[in-house]
Amino acid sequence: MVESERFARLKGPATLWVVAAVHGDAARLGRLHAALAPQLRLGDRLIYTGNLIGIGGDTLATFEEMLAFRRWFLARPAAIVSDFIYLRGAQEEMWSKLLQLHFAPNPRDVLDWLIAQGAGATLAAYGGSAAEGHAASREGAVSLARWTAALRAAQNARPGHAALLTGVKRAAFTDPAAVLVVHSGLDPDKRLAEQKDAFWWDTKGFSRLAARGTPFEGFARIVRGFDRSAPGLVEAGATLTLDGGCGRGGPLLALGLRPDGHIVATLSSDA
Repeated sequence: MVESERFARLKGPATLWVVAAVHGDAARLGRLHAALAPQLRLGDRLIYTGNLIGIGGDTLATFEEMLAFRRWFLARPAAIVSDFIYLRGAQEEMWSKLLQLHFAPNPRDVLDWLIAQGAGATLAAYGGSAAEGHAASREGAVSLARWTAALRAAQNARPGHAALLTGVKRAAFTDPAAVLVVHSGLDPDKRLAEQKDAFWWDTKGFSRLAARGTPFEGFARIVRGFDRSAPGLVEAGATLTLDGGCGRGGPLLALGLRPDGHIVATLSSDA
């Protein structure tokens, strides 16, 4: 059994709406929301697949757009909080690690790696810089802890930002099992409850699953919302990849799925 607080278990959804990685492109997220809003019906669930932040976009504006749409979404008749799901992506995971940098045995190397992977945009959004982090790490753990505490305080000063990140899930799935939605990766040789960081990093495992052409733990459809190659919408075996390259010059994509995994609608911020 998977831990319920780490996974979103969706019972009796009407349509599952899945949004690809955003990477801080607030304008495209706003346009997609405008296209999505008229499509939503009673019982629909909305899943953001992670990497809302990072790369080079406007983190603060993206969070504000997300929070505004969440308020509208949950104000609809009969909507409940669990209908709106935000998955932890690699960028959210890296931001969490950056806020704990003072615990790292080699903080300068970790910071350099995080910046190289796109976390610099989120760091800058909350008033930080790599240069400050390097300076703090040279001064020692106490100085570094003060620096990360200041970043956390800057995040907390933005209403809703910390709560949104605290509520992220590792994956979402329908009950009974038919559709599984993940960020980017999956190890087909491990059970769902044993995936740990495979959801963010094991993209090769997801490709192996696609090549096998067989379901995973009874799920007829496995969907991910981030692929570095940004191939658009690609169906391979039981898998679906949804990533148009948003935040990297491409459109933001979303799709609607029936509870059995069949596609009923596709949306693009640039349509």
